[in-house]
Amino acid sequence: MELLEKEILGSGMPLAALMEKVGQGMARCILQKPTLLNQGVLVLVGPGHNGGDGLVVARELHLAGVKVEIWIPLKISKVLTSKHLEHLQWLGVKNINEVPKPKENNLWIDAIFGVAQRRPLPKDLVDLLIARQKFQPGRLISLDIPSGVCSNTGKSLSHGVAVSSETITAGFIKQGLVQDAALSNVGKITRVDIGIPQYLLNASVKSQLRVLLPGDLENFTWPYIPPNAMKYRRGRVLIIAGSKEYLGAAFLTLIGALASGAGSIKASLPKCVSEGLWHKTPEVVFLDCLNSSEDERNCLRSLLEKEDISKFDAILIGPGLGSKDKEWDFSAEVLSRFSGLLVLDADGLNRVAFSDSSWHWFKQRQGPTWITPHFHEFLRLFPEMIDLEPLSAALKAANSSGVSILLKGAHTVVADPVGHAWQVIETLPLAARCGLGDLLAGYATGIGSIGILSEDGLSTEMLAFAALAHSEAARRCTKSTSASAIAEVLAQMTRDLQLRNVP
Repeated sequence: MELLEKEILGSGMPLAALMEKVGQGMARCILQKPTLLNQGVLVLVGPGHNGGDGLVVARELHLAGVKVEIWIPLKISKVLTSKHLEHLQWLGVKNINEVPKPKENNLWIDAIFGVAQRRPLPKDLVDLLIARQKFQPGRLISLDIPSGVCSNTGKSLSHGVAVSSETITAGFIKQGLVQDAALSNVGKITRVDIGIPQYLLNASVKSQLRVLLPGDLENFTWPYIPPNAMKYRRGRVLIIAGSKEYLGAAFLTLIGALASGAGSIKASLPKCVSEGLWHKTPEVVFLDCLNSSEDERNCLRSLLEKEDISKFDAILIGPGLGSKDKEWDFSAEVLSRFSGLLVLDADGLNRVAFSDSSWHWFKQRQGPTWITPHFHEFLRLFPEMIDLEPLSAALKAANSSGVSILLKGAHTVVADPVGHAWQVIETLPLAARCGLGDLLAGYATGIGSIGILSEDGLSTEMLAFAALAHSEAARRCTKSTSASAIAEVLAQMTRDLQLRNVP
């Protein structure tokens, strides 16, 4: 965003004009909330250009008849911000000198610090913002980014930061605003368009994190399969999952794969699991049962010794599989030669993490690999990433290992080895429940199997699509937030998307 602003200002556009455009756009958003304004407004003005934006907002609210006061906790350092302050004082807007009382029920507008925050907030500001949230939650709006939050990572720079009911951000949505670490602080995100030329957007989007919104489902082109293709040319999936400890995981994985529209789904499950599933998922072909050792470790070796895995387009290993397999090295040797898509989830990932080669084994794979960990599983595989936030960690791990990573979280991140990244936002927090990950793993594997056989081939964008579709199904489901209920909506959504591509 800073580079784009330099480009815009370098073209001859005055900084004052850009600040006017930003501030007036933010003011229009706030004026649409009359119930928040009826007790008056206090603008917290920072020393830089974010403070200048806040002063433009204060001026516009004042001219619209709102009672406005300002408070300047730090000495103003920018000439343009000082000029706006002079004009506001000429208009008669009160500049309070004492520290504002956090219990007052007016609306606070946080314009202290904007993008590129690096340092912790002063302690007196931290204490004030903590008290404001305690006594008047929901009555603070931040301009561009909440003060004390890093605009790149979303991490809090102090032990207390601004907690906003809404963050009104200019230009691009700042990357930090959509990271899991910031979700408790940013509230609703509203973007103000500042008129970035299309050619600048086109140049920047290639290297930027791309957020995924519900409407983006309509922009996804379903992998094209010829209309005369038979079932085995529409994606052949093998699912290896389940254990005595996690009886339901295999079922949720299977219904996820079924929702994807893949042509053929087969499964190798422990006998204690498969015996109860044939009548619930009659479309699935059950192979020989996954043998279990005396200590209930499900052994892949016996399956891989007798099963010709080359006849599958995608294999999923892991959901509910149980503890690590001592014989992973043999499994790794066979799976490294598999040229189709290998998807590893949950205990499939743990087996790799606990092996001698760990994630370095991925480099031996002859085919593409997708992994779908939550953050703790991810750190078992990549412990060296512990100090990185999820987005940076996923990008670095994907580049190092050569695999595509779906890192689950409140706002799931998808990253590929060449540096592309997607992040799902506008998610449903209530859907953070057991079983949703199993459903997603099955669905993604099915989508991947179709992609392998499609005219354009497999891409990580398909994994990103799977994450978005799974999230949107949870948001649309009115019956429940359970995985089985969401699976029904996911299957219907997928059918609708497929039908758009039927000749």
